[in-house]
Amino acid sequence: MADLRFRNDALPGEPAVTVEAFLSQSAATAVRIEPGEDARDLLPHLSRLALVEINFPVFGDGRGYSAARILREAGYRGELRAVGDVLVDQIAYMRRCGFDAFQPDAPLDPAEVEAALSRFPHVYQPAAASAVPIWTLRHG
Repeated sequence: MADLRFRNDALPGEPAVTVEAFLSQSAATAVRIEPGEDARDLLPHLSRLALVEINFPVFGDGRGYSAARILREAGYRGELRAVGDVLVDQIAYMRRCGFDAFQPDAPLDPAEVEAALSRFPHVYQPAAASAVPIWTLRHG
């Protein structure tokens, strides 16, 4: 499995540009955030964005999780794609932060992805994803 997408809308057709290039033009609808760039710079422009790619050059760099959550909590509804060194054991956590598309450097086994996504059917805290925390389910 090369790419993984949890959306039913059409794929964004425009290639992503750098944050700097995006902020200096008015026509771009796709942007790529690199580690160290501030996702908050995009907040005034969320309505024109169809795609935000967040680069994970190494699996241990967790800054992209924060960028995803910032964008989703600010109301971004377009495609949020994790690209780069994305591993199967990160997919469930990335989904919780709001990622709905993945473009890993190395192919992922579909059975392993399904297992990772279904391993923990309940969550303990609210996040960008819509899963209801288990304490809410227990106590109404």
